[in-house]
Amino acid sequence: MGISLEFMSEKEQTAFERVKMARHPDRPYSMDLFEHMFTDFLEIHGDRRFADDMALVSGIAKLEDFEVVVIGQQKGRDTNQRRERNFGMPKPEGYRKALRLMNFAEKFSRPIITFIDTPGAYPGIDAEERGQAEAIAYNLREMARLSVPTIVVIIGEGGSGGALAIGIGNKVLMMENAVYSVISPEGCAAILWKDASQSERAANSLRLTAIDLEAFGIVDEIVPEKEFWKIEGEQQNGDLDVVTKSLKKALLKNLKKLSKTNKEDRKKLRQLKFRKMGEWLLSDTMTV
Repeated sequence: MGISLEFMSEKEQTAFERVKMARHPDRPYSMDLFEHMFTDFLEIHGDRRFADDMALVSGIAKLEDFEVVVIGQQKGRDTNQRRERNFGMPKPEGYRKALRLMNFAEKFSRPIITFIDTPGAYPGIDAEERGQAEAIAYNLREMARLSVPTIVVIIGEGGSGGALAIGIGNKVLMMENAVYSVISPEGCAAILWKDASQSERAANSLRLTAIDLEAFGIVDEIVPEKEFWKIEGEQQNGDLDVVTKSLKKALLKNLKKLSKTNKEDRKKLRQLKFRKMGEWLLSDTMTV
């Protein structure tokens, strides 16, 4: 994988540089991880209601001794793939396909691992007509009720409700150079300053990097990528085996811990985790 981004140390990387790395077409996508990290992967298609959404891939697989359900958003690397995958923006049938697999996992007591990589849910008229908002909201409710271990991994872009619709987990992991935000920097800049060219300023304000989100308690663990970006001459080259090894280790560690907890505790702790997000507390020195 040839990476054309200029190499920078971790301290030199701005929030917007992380955004560019998260969007880079040579980053590992969900299907890359399915093929390199899991065995016996069998893709499941369709939502049994309307169609098969190629922007969201799902199936059953094995991660060493764990039989799991995997769900991920999938972008494309060339023009034809991007068109086929709708640029990684799922429609309602994609989220309903994900829910179908989650219900399967619940029925057969299989852990769920989801991989987030989307600029957001598809906002087209056809998606709205088929209930885009309802499909996302329904997934949020049903994921909160799951009793099986659920792990979420943000591998690239995590955009708004389109990401959160498969993002309610007991543990939320995030790749070092991924981003996760309620809106894109360009969209934020267009709203706040009526100028999309202010996107770098917006990225800094959104606090969308893994380091920021771990500090806020929104993500539980950062998966390192330092060894993934190898410098050769003036370019960096990504070794997929390196990043999958790091991620696989983190997934197995969390699966082993979660498998030792009981069903009710998993539900309660997951719900508590997300209810705590966004709490605002007055300091002891403030007066009301």
